[in-house]
Amino acid sequence: MNINLTLFAQAATFAIFIWFTARFVWPHLSRAIEARQKHIAEGLAAAERGKQDLEQAAVRTADMLRDARQQAQEILAQAEKRASQIIEEAKVAASEEGARLIVAAKAEIEQEVSSARETLRTQVAGLAVAGAEQILRREVDAKVHASLLATLQGQL
Repeated sequence: MNINLTLFAQAATFAIFIWFTARFVWPHLSRAIEARQKHIAEGLAAAERGKQDLEQAAVRTADMLRDARQQAQEILAQAEKRASQIIEEAKVAASEEGARLIVAAKAEIEQEVSSARETLRTQVAGLAVAGAEQILRREVDAKVHASLLATLQGQL
């Protein structure tokens, strides 16, 4: 066989192969490659959106956490303020109750003192009348008076 003929036959076969590949195989491969590229691009875009969503969620979480801390601090401040008010109210109530008890105790003491004085006056008056009665029953004598007064003084 002739080398030229073989070479032309191989060239013609190769040209038919290229035409067949370009006509029937290449479009399918191109579509598959394009679909894969599109799928990869969508995946990358979704990953980027996910990353942005994650960053936004982190920002929102930080904001919510900051707001929650601020609210907690406000609640604590209000609780401390209310506790101080309750303590002050309790102090005022206790001092008022103490003052009332002191006034009541003083009034009771005054009443007891008055009662004791009245009882003492009654007893002294009774003793004085009894002493005067005894003196008048006996003769008027200085020695007897002195001993009688000493006796009365001993009874007191």
